[in-house]
Amino acid sequence: MTNPSQPVRLSIAEAYQLSYEVLLSNGMNARHAAAVAKSVVAGQHDECHSHGMYRLLLCVKSMRSGRVSGEAVPEVRDVAPGLVRVDARSGFSQVAFDEGAPALLRKARECGVAALSINNCYHFSALWQEVEALAEQGVAAIAMTPSHANVAPAGGTKPLFGTNPFAFAWPRRAKHPFVFDFATSVAARGEIELAARKDQQLPDGWAVDCNGNPTNDPQAALGGAMLPFGEHKGSALSAMIELLAGPLLGDLMSFESLQVDNGNEIAPLHGELVIAFAPDTFAGGSADGNYERAELLLDHIVGQGARLPSQRRFAARIRSFKEGMLLDGALYNEIICALRV
Repeated sequence: MTNPSQPVRLSIAEAYQLSYEVLLSNGMNARHAAAVAKSVVAGQHDECHSHGMYRLLLCVKSMRSGRVSGEAVPEVRDVAPGLVRVDARSGFSQVAFDEGAPALLRKARECGVAALSINNCYHFSALWQEVEALAEQGVAAIAMTPSHANVAPAGGTKPLFGTNPFAFAWPRRAKHPFVFDFATSVAARGEIELAARKDQQLPDGWAVDCNGNPTNDPQAALGGAMLPFGEHKGSALSAMIELLAGPLLGDLMSFESLQVDNGNEIAPLHGELVIAFAPDTFAGGSADGNYERAELLLDHIVGQGARLPSQRRFAARIRSFKEGMLLDGALYNEIICALRV
């Protein structure tokens, strides 16, 4: 244990080992614990704190509920030339993605485009990790998933949508991929939860309370509803994600996931849609010329003084591997307490 007011510095290896041991001691087998630990440490070393080691607390609560399987063996089904489905069998999504990704890549290279449907999975992680991993294999990729209903549609005041993240990655030669990942709500749910933990006020326009009134109080926001970004635009994108990663996949939408949760407040149960595009196949051979043209666009963005999405993340990653990561002292103590001996 440590002074809760003082941050704790951990190396990447130390953070991973702690996360792995916490998950293992709470009912995950080695394979699931390794995949989930890798995910939360990735969020932490990229300074995406709402999806970093803070998420261990949700994972532990979810495991202790008895609903999430820490030993699930995903079932992979080759459905069609451009489609693979993976039943996560009530496990977290990471191992299911790992199982389905090789078939997705093979099908994308054969057909130009292919989809991966992950069903019956509990989900908590940032989607950039999955699309970035695919882009590093030379394909462009998008991913989307619903969540628990905690976002009101534009013009509404009651939770209906999830934060419904959408992620995209474009492969680049000898450079980090071009990656973005954003919630279709104004902010990620985890940002509001972290603000509540630290007793910090929210910016204007993030949320409404249970009566539909604008609020800066994170506790009132958690009991009310978050708002979509860009009003009707974010709301429409959120509805699209509900449909494509819900009924299209034969899986739950956000309000249905919340009903299944039934007040347990664990990770949401639903599906995830991942689509991969093979540039070389689209080009009918080598896409070298197309990659060069894509780089012109990205160079023009940076040339105006703007930054590319994820540049801050990649810089944080380099810094974390050199210097280690700072973890909130109070959070570190909670994680230590989550270890089951």
